[in-house]
Amino acid sequence: MVSPTITVKNLKRVFGEKDSEKVAVDSISFDVMKGEIFGILGPNGAGKTTTIRMMSTLLKPTSGNAEVLGIDVSDDRRTRELRKRINMVSGGERGLYYRLTGRQNLRYFADLYGVPKNIRESRISDTLELVGMTDAADRPVEDYSRGMKQRIHIARALINDPEVLFLDEPTIGLDPEISKQVRKIVKDLSLSGKTVILTTHYMFEAEELCDRMILLKRGRIVGYGTIDQLRDMVSDDSMIRAMVIYDPTESIGMMNSIDGVTNTVIEKAGGKYVVSVRFNGKDDPIEELEEILQKYDIRNIGFDEPSLEETYLYLTGGE
Repeated sequence: MVSPTITVKNLKRVFGEKDSEKVAVDSISFDVMKGEIFGILGPNGAGKTTTIRMMSTLLKPTSGNAEVLGIDVSDDRRTRELRKRINMVSGGERGLYYRLTGRQNLRYFADLYGVPKNIRESRISDTLELVGMTDAADRPVEDYSRGMKQRIHIARALINDPEVLFLDEPTIGLDPEISKQVRKIVKDLSLSGKTVILTTHYMFEAEELCDRMILLKRGRIVGYGTIDQLRDMVSDDSMIRAMVIYDPTESIGMMNSIDGVTNTVIEKAGGKYVVSVRFNGKDDPIEELEEILQKYDIRNIGFDEPSLEETYLYLTGGE
Protein backbone atom coordinates (compact mmCIF):
# COMPACT_ATOMS: atom_id res chain seq x y z
CA MET A 1 0.00 0.00 0.00
CA VAL A 2 1.33 3.44 -0.97
CA SER A 3 1.90 5.77 1.96
CA PRO A 4 0.55 9.34 1.79
CA THR A 5 3.02 12.11 1.04
CA ILE A 6 1.26 14.28 3.64
CA THR A 7 -0.70 13.11 6.69
CA VAL A 8 -2.59 15.61 8.85
CA LYS A 9 -4.22 14.47 12.11
CA ASN A 10 -6.32 16.65 14.41
CA LEU A 11 -4.35 19.74 13.38
CA LYS A 12 -5.32 22.83 15.35
CA ARG A 13 -4.10 26.41 15.54
CA VAL A 14 -5.25 28.98 18.06
CA PHE A 15 -4.22 32.64 18.04
CA GLY A 16 -4.36 35.06 20.96
CA GLU A 17 -4.48 34.66 24.72
CA LYS A 18 -7.02 32.66 26.71
CA ASP A 19 -9.38 35.60 27.16
CA SER A 20 -9.36 36.42 23.44
CA GLU A 21 -8.58 33.15 21.69
CA LYS A 22 -9.40 32.71 18.04
CA VAL A 23 -9.45 29.19 16.64
CA ALA A 24 -8.19 29.52 13.06
CA VAL A 25 -7.94 25.79 12.32
CA ASP A 26 -10.03 23.40 14.38
CA SER A 27 -8.78 19.79 14.60
CA ILE A 28 -8.71 18.88 10.91
CA SER A 29 -7.49 15.57 9.44
CA PHE A 30 -6.72 14.52 5.86
CA ASP A 31 -4.00 12.97 3.69
CA VAL A 32 -2.41 13.79 0.35
CA MET A 33 -0.93 11.27 -2.09
CA LYS A 34 2.16 11.69 -4.28
CA GLY A 35 1.50 13.59 -7.51
CA GLU A 36 -1.91 14.89 -6.43
CA ILE A 37 -3.14 18.42 -6.80
CA PHE A 38 -4.90 18.72 -3.46
CA GLY A 39 -7.16 21.70 -2.85
CA ILE A 40 -7.88 23.58 0.35
CA LEU A 41 -10.98 25.64 -0.38
CA GLY A 42 -12.87 28.26 1.52
CA PRO A 43 -13.69 31.94 1.79
CA ASN A 44 -11.39 34.49 3.42
CA GLY A 45 -10.95 33.61 7.09
CA ALA A 46 -11.76 29.91 6.66
CA GLY A 47 -8.27 28.81 7.74
CA LYS A 48 -6.70 28.01 4.35
CA THR A 49 -3.49 30.03 4.73
CA THR A 50 -3.02 28.99 8.37
CA THR A 51 -3.28 25.33 7.34
CA ILE A 52 -0.75 25.66 4.54
CA ARG A 53 1.65 27.65 6.74
CA MET A 54 1.61 24.88 9.34
CA MET A 55 2.25 22.18 6.73
CA SER A 56 5.14 24.17 5.25
CA THR A 57 6.83 24.65 8.69
CA LEU A 58 6.20 28.42 8.77
CA LEU A 59 3.79 28.16 11.71
CA LYS A 60 3.71 25.69 14.57
CA PRO A 61 0.45 23.87 15.34
CA THR A 62 -1.18 24.46 18.70
CA SER A 63 -2.02 20.75 18.83
CA GLY A 64 -2.30 17.75 16.54
CA ASN A 65 0.36 17.00 13.99
CA ALA A 66 1.23 17.02 10.29
CA GLU A 67 3.80 14.85 8.55
CA VAL A 68 5.20 15.92 5.19
CA LEU A 69 7.43 13.44 3.37
CA GLY A 70 7.52 11.43 6.59
CA ILE A 71 8.81 14.33 8.69
CA ASP A 72 6.84 15.88 11.55
CA VAL A 73 6.55 19.61 10.81
CA SER A 74 6.91 20.34 14.56
CA ASP A 75 10.23 18.49 14.85
CA ASP A 76 12.74 21.34 15.03
CA ARG A 77 15.61 18.89 14.51
CA ARG A 78 14.34 17.95 11.02
CA THR A 79 12.58 21.07 9.68
CA ARG A 80 15.74 22.23 7.90
CA GLU A 81 15.90 18.89 6.10
CA LEU A 82 12.23 19.17 5.16
CA ARG A 83 12.53 22.74 3.87
CA LYS A 84 15.11 21.59 1.32
CA ARG A 85 12.50 19.24 -0.15
CA ILE A 86 9.49 21.60 -0.26
CA ASN A 87 8.71 25.14 -1.36
CA MET A 88 5.88 27.65 -1.31
CA VAL A 89 4.32 30.35 -3.49
CA SER A 90 1.95 32.98 -2.11
CA GLY A 91 -0.30 35.34 -4.04
CA GLY A 92 1.00 38.90 -4.21
CA GLU A 93 4.25 40.50 -5.29
CA ARG A 94 6.54 40.29 -2.27
CA GLY A 95 9.54 37.99 -2.03
CA LEU A 96 11.62 39.10 -5.02
CA TYR A 97 14.47 41.58 -5.38
CA TYR A 98 13.13 44.18 -7.79
CA ARG A 99 16.44 45.72 -8.90
CA LEU A 100 17.77 42.32 -9.92
CA THR A 101 16.76 40.57 -13.11
CA GLY A 102 14.59 37.48 -13.05
CA ARG A 103 17.64 35.32 -13.76
CA GLN A 104 19.68 36.99 -11.01
CA ASN A 105 16.84 36.39 -8.54
CA LEU A 106 16.81 32.71 -9.41
CA ARG A 107 20.59 32.50 -9.14
CA TYR A 108 20.42 34.05 -5.67
CA PHE A 109 17.74 31.62 -4.46
CA ALA A 110 19.52 28.66 -6.07
CA ASP A 111 22.58 29.51 -3.97
CA LEU A 112 20.44 29.81 -0.84
CA TYR A 113 19.06 26.32 -1.45
CA GLY A 114 22.51 24.91 -2.15
CA VAL A 115 21.86 23.97 -5.78
CA PRO A 116 25.22 22.62 -7.02
CA LYS A 117 27.11 25.10 -9.17
CA ASN A 118 27.57 22.59 -11.99
CA ILE A 119 23.81 22.30 -12.56
CA ARG A 120 22.67 25.73 -11.35
CA GLU A 121 22.54 27.51 -14.71
CA SER A 122 20.82 24.64 -16.51
CA ARG A 123 18.28 24.39 -13.65
CA ILE A 124 17.60 28.14 -13.95
CA SER A 125 17.17 27.93 -17.74
CA ASP A 126 14.84 24.92 -17.51
CA THR A 127 12.75 26.61 -14.83
CA LEU A 128 12.48 29.87 -16.77
CA GLU A 129 11.33 27.90 -19.82
CA LEU A 130 8.73 26.02 -17.76
CA VAL A 131 7.11 29.26 -16.55
CA GLY A 132 7.43 31.01 -19.91
CA MET A 133 9.91 33.68 -18.79
CA THR A 134 13.00 32.93 -20.87
CA ASP A 135 12.66 36.02 -23.07
CA ALA A 136 12.23 38.36 -20.06
CA ALA A 137 14.78 36.66 -17.80
CA ASP A 138 17.41 39.39 -18.11
CA ARG A 139 15.11 42.35 -17.46
CA PRO A 140 14.84 43.89 -13.96
CA VAL A 141 11.90 42.52 -11.96
CA GLU A 142 10.73 46.09 -11.32
CA ASP A 143 9.85 46.28 -15.03
CA TYR A 144 7.69 43.13 -14.90
CA SER A 145 3.91 43.07 -14.99
CA ARG A 146 2.12 41.49 -12.06
CA GLY A 147 1.62 38.26 -13.98
CA MET A 148 5.32 38.08 -14.89
CA LYS A 149 6.27 38.58 -11.25
CA GLN A 150 3.99 35.72 -10.25
CA ARG A 151 5.59 33.42 -12.82
CA ILE A 152 9.02 34.30 -11.45
CA HIS A 153 7.65 33.55 -7.95
CA ILE A 154 6.75 30.08 -9.19
CA ALA A 155 10.17 29.70 -10.80
CA ARG A 156 11.81 30.69 -7.51
CA ALA A 157 9.78 28.03 -5.70
CA LEU A 158 10.89 25.38 -8.22
CA ILE A 159 14.59 26.19 -8.13
CA ASN A 160 15.31 23.57 -5.46
CA ASP A 161 13.29 20.94 -7.41
CA PRO A 162 10.83 20.43 -4.50
CA GLU A 163 8.91 17.20 -4.03
CA VAL A 164 5.99 19.12 -2.53
CA LEU A 165 4.90 22.58 -3.65
CA PHE A 166 2.50 24.70 -1.60
CA LEU A 167 0.56 27.29 -3.60
CA ASP A 168 -1.35 29.79 -1.49
CA GLU A 169 -3.89 31.52 -3.77
CA PRO A 170 -1.35 31.83 -6.62
CA THR A 171 -3.76 33.47 -9.09
CA ILE A 172 -5.28 36.07 -6.78
CA GLY A 173 -5.45 39.45 -8.49
CA LEU A 174 -4.21 38.16 -11.84
CA ASP A 175 -6.05 38.79 -15.09
CA PRO A 176 -7.84 35.79 -16.70
CA GLU A 177 -5.17 35.09 -19.34
CA ILE A 178 -2.29 35.05 -16.82
CA SER A 179 -4.39 32.95 -14.41
CA LYS A 180 -4.93 30.45 -17.21
CA GLN A 181 -1.17 30.26 -17.80
CA VAL A 182 -0.50 29.71 -14.08
CA ARG A 183 -3.09 26.90 -13.98
CA LYS A 184 -1.35 25.20 -16.92
CA ILE A 185 1.95 25.38 -15.05
CA VAL A 186 0.30 23.75 -12.02
CA LYS A 187 -1.07 20.92 -14.19
CA ASP A 188 2.35 20.36 -15.75
CA LEU A 189 3.97 20.19 -12.31
CA SER A 190 1.52 17.50 -11.21
CA LEU A 191 2.12 15.51 -14.39
CA SER A 192 5.87 15.63 -13.66
CA GLY A 193 5.21 13.87 -10.33
CA LYS A 194 5.27 16.79 -7.93
CA THR A 195 2.68 16.96 -5.16
CA VAL A 196 0.85 20.29 -5.18
CA ILE A 197 -1.20 21.76 -2.33
CA LEU A 198 -3.40 24.57 -3.61
CA THR A 199 -5.43 27.00 -1.55
CA THR A 200 -8.05 29.01 -3.38
CA HIS A 201 -11.48 30.54 -3.00
CA TYR A 202 -12.06 30.28 -6.76
CA MET A 203 -14.31 27.26 -7.18
CA PHE A 204 -13.82 27.04 -10.95
CA GLU A 205 -10.06 26.88 -10.38
CA ALA A 206 -10.40 23.99 -7.94
CA GLU A 207 -12.84 22.22 -10.26
CA GLU A 208 -10.33 22.44 -13.11
CA LEU A 209 -7.20 21.49 -11.17
CA CYS A 210 -7.82 19.46 -8.03
CA ASP A 211 -7.85 15.67 -7.78
CA ARG A 212 -9.22 15.86 -4.23
CA MET A 213 -9.90 18.65 -1.79
CA ILE A 214 -11.16 19.74 1.59
CA LEU A 215 -13.78 22.43 2.05
CA LEU A 216 -13.22 24.62 5.11
CA LYS A 217 -15.76 26.63 7.04
CA ARG A 218 -14.50 28.60 10.04
CA GLY A 219 -11.51 26.31 10.44
CA ARG A 220 -13.43 23.04 10.19
CA ILE A 221 -13.71 20.55 7.35
CA VAL A 222 -17.25 20.41 5.94
CA GLY A 223 -16.35 18.36 2.87
CA TYR A 224 -13.48 16.05 1.85
CA GLY A 225 -12.83 14.02 -1.29
CA THR A 226 -13.15 14.20 -5.06
CA ILE A 227 -15.70 16.49 -6.70
CA ASP A 228 -18.00 13.50 -7.26
CA GLN A 229 -17.67 12.46 -3.62
CA LEU A 230 -18.53 15.98 -2.51
CA ARG A 231 -21.57 15.99 -4.77
CA ASP A 232 -22.62 12.69 -3.24
CA MET A 233 -22.73 14.43 0.14
CA VAL A 234 -25.69 16.43 -1.16
CA SER A 235 -27.14 13.55 -3.20
CA ASP A 236 -30.51 13.78 -1.45
CA ASP A 237 -31.05 16.83 -3.64
CA SER A 238 -31.22 16.92 -7.44
CA MET A 239 -30.88 19.83 -9.82
CA ILE A 240 -32.95 21.13 -12.71
CA ARG A 241 -31.47 23.89 -14.82
CA ALA A 242 -33.32 26.02 -17.34
CA MET A 243 -32.24 28.82 -19.66
CA VAL A 244 -34.81 31.50 -20.50
CA ILE A 245 -34.74 34.75 -22.45
CA TYR A 246 -36.65 37.01 -20.04
CA ASP A 247 -36.05 37.64 -16.35
CA PRO A 248 -38.21 35.20 -14.30
CA THR A 249 -37.39 36.72 -10.89
CA GLU A 250 -41.03 37.65 -10.26
CA SER A 251 -41.91 33.94 -10.30
CA ILE A 252 -39.21 32.72 -7.90
CA GLY A 253 -41.76 32.44 -5.09
CA MET A 254 -43.97 30.20 -7.22
CA MET A 255 -41.04 27.93 -8.06
CA ASN A 256 -39.97 27.68 -4.43
CA SER A 257 -43.54 26.75 -3.44
CA ILE A 258 -43.52 23.62 -5.62
CA ASP A 259 -43.57 20.49 -3.49
CA GLY A 260 -40.00 19.17 -3.05
CA VAL A 261 -38.19 22.32 -4.20
CA THR A 262 -35.59 23.41 -1.64
CA ASN A 263 -33.94 26.34 -3.38
CA THR A 264 -34.07 28.40 -6.59
CA VAL A 265 -31.26 30.60 -7.93
CA ILE A 266 -31.51 32.90 -10.97
CA GLU A 267 -28.36 34.20 -12.65
CA LYS A 268 -27.86 36.33 -15.75
CA ALA A 269 -25.41 34.86 -18.24
CA GLY A 270 -24.68 36.03 -21.76
CA GLY A 271 -27.86 38.07 -22.06
CA LYS A 272 -30.04 35.16 -20.92
CA TYR A 273 -31.19 33.91 -17.51
CA VAL A 274 -30.16 30.61 -15.96
CA VAL A 275 -32.61 29.17 -13.44
CA SER A 276 -31.15 26.52 -11.08
CA VAL A 277 -33.76 24.66 -9.03
CA ARG A 278 -32.71 22.22 -6.31
CA PHE A 279 -35.27 19.65 -5.21
CA ASN A 280 -35.65 16.40 -3.31
CA GLY A 281 -38.42 13.85 -3.17
CA LYS A 282 -39.67 11.04 -5.40
CA ASP A 283 -41.44 13.23 -7.97
CA ASP A 284 -39.47 15.71 -10.03
CA PRO A 285 -41.06 19.13 -10.61
CA ILE A 286 -39.89 19.64 -14.20
CA GLU A 287 -43.41 19.84 -15.69
CA GLU A 288 -44.54 22.41 -13.11
CA LEU A 289 -41.37 24.43 -13.72
CA GLU A 290 -41.93 24.35 -17.47
CA GLU A 291 -45.44 25.67 -16.96
CA ILE A 292 -44.20 28.54 -14.80
CA LEU A 293 -41.25 29.42 -17.07
CA GLN A 294 -43.06 29.09 -20.38
CA LYS A 295 -43.90 32.79 -20.59
CA TYR A 296 -40.21 33.69 -20.19
CA ASP A 297 -39.29 31.88 -23.45
CA ILE A 298 -37.53 28.65 -22.44
CA ARG A 299 -34.51 27.80 -24.58
CA ASN A 300 -33.60 24.59 -22.74
CA ILE A 301 -34.45 22.79 -19.53
CA GLY A 302 -33.21 19.54 -18.01
CA PHE A 303 -31.52 17.75 -15.15
CA ASP A 304 -27.97 18.70 -14.20
CA GLU A 305 -25.25 18.02 -11.62
CA PRO A 306 -24.65 20.77 -9.06
CA SER A 307 -21.44 22.69 -9.67
CA LEU A 308 -18.65 22.64 -7.10
CA GLU A 309 -19.62 26.17 -6.10
CA GLU A 310 -23.23 25.14 -5.53
CA THR A 311 -22.07 22.08 -3.56
CA TYR A 312 -19.77 24.25 -1.48
CA LEU A 313 -22.48 26.80 -0.72
CA TYR A 314 -24.81 23.99 0.29
CA LEU A 315 -22.25 22.39 2.62
CA THR A 316 -21.23 25.69 4.21
CA GLY A 317 -24.75 26.99 4.63
CA GLY A 318 -24.25 29.77 2.08
CA GLU A 319 -20.92 31.24 3.24
